[in-house]
Amino acid sequence: MNNDNNQNQVSSPAEDFFKGDVSEQRGDSIRLRAVLVGLVLAVTICAITPFNNVYRQSTPLGGGHFPLAPFFILMCMTLLVAFIGKVFRGRTWLTGKELLVAWVLMVLVSGIAYTGLVRTFFINLSVPHHFATLENRWEEVLKPLLPKALYPQSQEAIEGLYNGISGGRQMGWWQVLQQIPWAAWLPPLLVWSSFVLLCFFVMICLVNIFSKQWIDNERMNFPLLQVPLLIQEAVDKNELRHFLTNRFLLAGLLVPVFLHLINGLHFYYPAVPQIPTLILAGPYFPKYGLFSGFHKLKIYFYPAFIGFAFLTSKQISFSFWFFFILGSLLIGLLSVLGYNIPAASLGITFGPTLSRPEETQMIGAYGIFFLFLVWLARYHLLDVLREAFGFGKGNPPEAGWLSTRLSFWGFVVGTFGIMIWGHYFGIPFWVSFLVVGAFFMVMLVASRVICQGGIAYFTLTVAPLDGLIAFLGPRFFTSVGILIAAVAQKALFVDLRESLMPSLLHARKITNKMVNRRMIIGGISLTLVAGVAVSFLAMLALCYKFGIRELQLDWATRTTVAVYENIHSLVESPVSPGHWVMVFSVMGALIMLILVICYHRFYWWPIHPIGYLTAYSSAMRILWFSFFLGWLCNALCMRYGGVVLFKKLRYLFVGFIIGDFLMGGIWAIIGLFGDASFQVLPG
Repeated sequence: MNNDNNQNQVSSPAEDFFKGDVSEQRGDSIRLRAVLVGLVLAVTICAITPFNNVYRQSTPLGGGHFPLAPFFILMCMTLLVAFIGKVFRGRTWLTGKELLVAWVLMVLVSGIAYTGLVRTFFINLSVPHHFATLENRWEEVLKPLLPKALYPQSQEAIEGLYNGISGGRQMGWWQVLQQIPWAAWLPPLLVWSSFVLLCFFVMICLVNIFSKQWIDNERMNFPLLQVPLLIQEAVDKNELRHFLTNRFLLAGLLVPVFLHLINGLHFYYPAVPQIPTLILAGPYFPKYGLFSGFHKLKIYFYPAFIGFAFLTSKQISFSFWFFFILGSLLIGLLSVLGYNIPAASLGITFGPTLSRPEETQMIGAYGIFFLFLVWLARYHLLDVLREAFGFGKGNPPEAGWLSTRLSFWGFVVGTFGIMIWGHYFGIPFWVSFLVVGAFFMVMLVASRVICQGGIAYFTLTVAPLDGLIAFLGPRFFTSVGILIAAVAQKALFVDLRESLMPSLLHARKITNKMVNRRMIIGGISLTLVAGVAVSFLAMLALCYKFGIRELQLDWATRTTVAVYENIHSLVESPVSPGHWVMVFSVMGALIMLILVICYHRFYWWPIHPIGYLTAYSSAMRILWFSFFLGWLCNALCMRYGGVVLFKKLRYLFVGFIIGDFLMGGIWAIIGLFGDASFQVLPG
């Protein structure tokens, strides 16, 4: 059976229900006030986030691809809009769709102010100068390779970043900003800003190119958008009170409210009993043998992620936990068969959580799945090419934020600009081409996994450079080339917990049928530029006021130092990875090839390929049990009650999501006024 759009033909009843329930109408117009409100709130989040997340160690205001602060503000604004409409009858301050536009602008930049960019950014630019010692020999090996334009050249400015300025704790924020040595920081910030904004522009163009294929042709489900879309529909239909008083929603709401109220009180007052949300299941499994892969197994209970899993296609939610279990079994199976492969055979890697050679299956799996996405979109991409070169006949592909031609040539010019940027600073041109291609290939695949799979918290297993080094070897890169590529990767393309591209795809879905495209893309562009600028200012001010040494940025410092240690090792002795990396990479490619063929050709096939891509992700170690519970509830609901029961029961899981994030927001606000904060969600 040949069906190019398998997602459309075998979609679950849950997916079909949502597609019909939150359908969008053509001709939706958004007023300027919605964009301005979103812009102001987005910039405010960027300004507060470093202080809240780093200094207060409170619940992250961003945190994943369904960030806390924007959703909490959305709920507050929704109630405010309803109140204004009740008091001033006939007055509509913001419509439901305008609320969504303001919300998605906040979502886009909430991650930039932390893990999405600035959490490690200034450490990345200062580590080779601050941590150089006689023992590590960075002074003689790395420093000659560092382009002066990319790094601050003042040792005093770098020391101030780590130690804080004298008397900074007693200064106001404006005084701190005046004391920052801007002469040392402005040149590298301008150069890096050009790289960051070029990457953001290419992401916008890529999303605009692929969005019609994914949203309209494949009718991709967006589980993370279902709750905001339901709220929007309730506001626009004047049914908000009916929505909020639904008995199933209230029942679901009470579960996380009670859970986090008790545990939050326990955090501040230990005499209050605690309800466990983490079970260490590893001790119940042997350290050696078939089940040795489960020796560190943990079971987390997060109501919100159970809700997202319930709203996800059964095929996908099943695949996530199924492949996680299968991946852990493989570790034990190899041990039983006598294949005790040492971690040293990995060689030098940049993967954020890569620890075993078996995990390099993802190198081949990502490549094959990317080719599968391109093959599914082949007719659409041909239409894009015809339109871009002026050979289009009939109806051109429907434009999104930008015209099809502008999106294509923007992607080409933007990608070429990034390649030239890398080449200017020392990456050989063809290496720059491959590096940039690997970066955006991984981003495209990860965006599909996050948006279609409903994974609000996602991490890569292997870094893009790991794949290039595995197949081409480190000698393919020059010494400067490997340094610039690794540093750029650390800045934007390795820690995807709060990455921009999936949020852009969510924004494209929300604004799909809205008519004032120029205002929307203008608002998105302005918000991104302002978000980057304010995030840089906020993080610099925080570091110079308190000093990195006092800010508990141990993880950011440790992982960034590890990047430069890896660069140093590759420069000194460019040894290729062991043959096991190639074996598992080819194995991953073959498994993914079988999965995509079966998924595409057999309508009854129960496993979705994207589940395999997350088998070794550290995010799945936290979320696997939530996806298991969500899948089980969805399967039982559809098996014994069908769509009728699903219509009722979905509100229970919507209540899980709303309750978790409302309690997270409340405890985050309380944490701003205390020395410690109870964290509701994974950070």
